[in-house]
Amino acid sequence: MVSELCKFGNCSKYLLQLLFFPLANTLQNFSKCLNDWGKRKIPFIFLIDFLLQKPIAWRLDEVEVSEILFDFNGFTNQKTKVQSEPLTDFSFQKSPVSFEAYEHKFNQVVSHLKAGNSFLVNLSVPTSIKTNLSLKHIFELSKAPYRFWLKDQFVCFSPEIFIKIKGNSISSFPMKGTIDASFPDAERVILSDAKEAAEHATIVDLIRNDISMVADKVWVERYRYIEPVKTNQKTLLQVSSEIAGLLPEDFDGEFGDLLLKLLPAGSISGAPKPSTLKIIKEAEGYERGYYTGVMGYFDGENFESAVMIRYIENQNGKLVFKSGGGITARSNAHSEYQELIDKVYLPFAHVPSVVL
Repeated sequence: MVSELCKFGNCSKYLLQLLFFPLANTLQNFSKCLNDWGKRKIPFIFLIDFLLQKPIAWRLDEVEVSEILFDFNGFTNQKTKVQSEPLTDFSFQKSPVSFEAYEHKFNQVVSHLKAGNSFLVNLSVPTSIKTNLSLKHIFELSKAPYRFWLKDQFVCFSPEIFIKIKGNSISSFPMKGTIDASFPDAERVILSDAKEAAEHATIVDLIRNDISMVADKVWVERYRYIEPVKTNQKTLLQVSSEIAGLLPEDFDGEFGDLLLKLLPAGSISGAPKPSTLKIIKEAEGYERGYYTGVMGYFDGENFESAVMIRYIENQNGKLVFKSGGGITARSNAHSEYQELIDKVYLPFAHVPSVVL
């Protein structure tokens, strides 16, 4: 019998319930809900935090637009359309940690890499920001394929797909490698960089192995393709790959079990996962929360999800933007520091006006 927690659509009610259940039981209930809804083809949306401690799922017919807004590649509960107008009162300031503070964390990671404890570690840090826009306003203005707003808590505008499932086909799109598009010959530079190539190859291999745990046949459909990402400051080029597979015939919509086998996402943790997660906890020294977790939906036929990067969190009235990047033994501290700063942005340059 499916847990009674599956009946809760309200976030506050569900989070209250989680306080009274041990972690294993919380994940078990979450998985049962998604499995049950998937089998019965009941549409839903969900969030899973990085450490799998606060998974939340809502049936689509129970989502309150006053509490939650989402747009997952066009699948949305946003009821208005937008039309761009010049932005006149937009402000955005970021106060990143000092290079010295970042370098200390970076050196911790590199020491583990050189000791052979990991091949790749995704190191992230929080950056304090100030803006005259609310989290909801940022959601409404953002130009990103995957967006989520949770009232008074966070907004996420992610460019990175985690997995898509259509029929018996599953695909994943790890994103690893970022460069300022204004850099001379930027595309050639990032694609020919040995460190970037090794980092990307490691993640593709990790994701291919992960997908092999749930699929019968796995292959690399596209390798290291470039996509531009426009921000309020500049245009970035990001490198992605596509890994595809075929699910077994008896899969039957068990999305909960599938997700728990694949998480945390390899592109924002590293390889191998168990030892790398320990390194991340030691070096970062803060809680990621839902940042680098996964969000997504099931519409009754298709399942789609995204990695929760490009993430702003409300911490007692102060805004924090969490960002980072992959570190290998070949990484340069100054370059990695600049990359995490470049990733602190808002994905729009104009204020849209609402058209009813």
